Amino acid sequence: MSKKLVEAFDVKPKNVTVQNIADYDIFPDKALLDSLRSKIIQDLIDNNIPDDVVLEKYINDEINENLVGYDLDYLERNHIFNLIQNEVNGYGPITDLLKDNAITEIMVNGTNDIYVEIDGKLIKDETVSFINEEHIIRTIQRIVQPLGRTIDAANPMVDARLRDGSRLNAIIPPLSLKGPVLTIRKFAKELENVEDLLVKGTLTAEMARFLEACVQAKLNIIISGGTGTGKTTLLNILSSFIGEDERIITIEDAAELRLQQSHVISLETRLVNYEGEGEVTIRDLVRNSLRMRPDRIIVGEVRGKEAFDMLQAMNTGHEGSITTLHSNSPEDAVSRLETMLLMNDMELPVSAVRGYIANAIDIIIQIDRMSDGRRRITSICEVVDLKDLKVEMKEIFAFTQKGIADDNSVIGEFSFSKKVPLVYDKIKRKGINTIDDLFKK
Repeated sequence: MSKKLVEAFDVKPKNVTVQNIADYDIFPDKALLDSLRSKIIQDLIDNNIPDDVVLEKYINDEINENLVGYDLDYLERNHIFNLIQNEVNGYGPITDLLKDNAITEIMVNGTNDIYVEIDGKLIKDETVSFINEEHIIRTIQRIVQPLGRTIDAANPMVDARLRDGSRLNAIIPPLSLKGPVLTIRKFAKELENVEDLLVKGTLTAEMARFLEACVQAKLNIIISGGTGTGKTTLLNILSSFIGEDERIITIEDAAELRLQQSHVISLETRLVNYEGEGEVTIRDLVRNSLRMRPDRIIVGEVRGKEAFDMLQAMNTGHEGSITTLHSNSPEDAVSRLETMLLMNDMELPVSAVRGYIANAIDIIIQIDRMSDGRRRITSICEVVDLKDLKVEMKEIFAFTQKGIADDNSVIGEFSFSKKVPLVYDKIKRKGINTIDDLFKK
């Protein structure tokens, strides 16, 4: 076996996939190897392999037929076989991307248009490609079929949770004019904690102490932010401050929360079946959770009519609820909640809706992703009251951007108002004294 092949086995390059193994001189004829790979994949797409033929035998036969004249020893041949079988039985070209812990998100926009997110930054991966659009669709089908899902012309969109907790979304023509598009948000194997956020500069030690006191005092909290800003990660971290003696009900579209307490009941929505029946929504689960004697209700994300039931629970003694929603500021979060409440067709006046929000919500946390890819908590506001028919908020902590450094990192600073917030009294009444030094009367 050649020296380069020995090196390839001892220290494999990070992104060794079927389409680029020739770049490492594992196999000398790049065009032939790519042709072999394409033929096998196309035969699978076109169902040209007889049902009575064992797939492993088919791959071996194709290698024998296409590599005539190449003097391959056992290890070289086995290496090529494993790479092709990985393409056939695994997750195709993105198999290695899914295994790479440094990658947090994978975006397939086309056959040669694949992006990954690393440390909050999008990078185009030039080492990965599909042979055609049918190859992308086949890869999606291989991923979702074991999950009881399907994607085809009749069902051109799928949203699923992989077994490791990663979130998958795929959409294909006719809904996608660009061709099949696949997005996978990988689930971190190791949970982040508040110390990790401090190291990354997401928040300050004072902010962390304040949020811990808010959770322990059972204040009702909204986490607001855009897509990919880290709302679920922050929700996971805040939930770690909940006491071990509490019964926690979590409600999600696709389970992403991983609470460490022993008394956690996780509920997950269900989509309609093939007969168009059996759907169970977030709203259904929120209503049901009220009959389950919860100490805490945690909703992964509110986006519709369930906001009314969530706020109703907060207003009727179910303290300490936490949820997230998509919005760009605390003010926008309140506006979105108003819209969600008005979706219930209850003919409530806007003033009543706003009063409902002001009475239910204690704290709104805004988290954003900066231009340099870093996540930061840019605002922590308390909801004060209803003033002049508007929900009044006061900012307690803030992050202000000052500029951009030469390395494109965001320059800014955190600040907080030492004026005693109203929620401080709620925290004190629960016997929590850990933030007394922050707000001295």
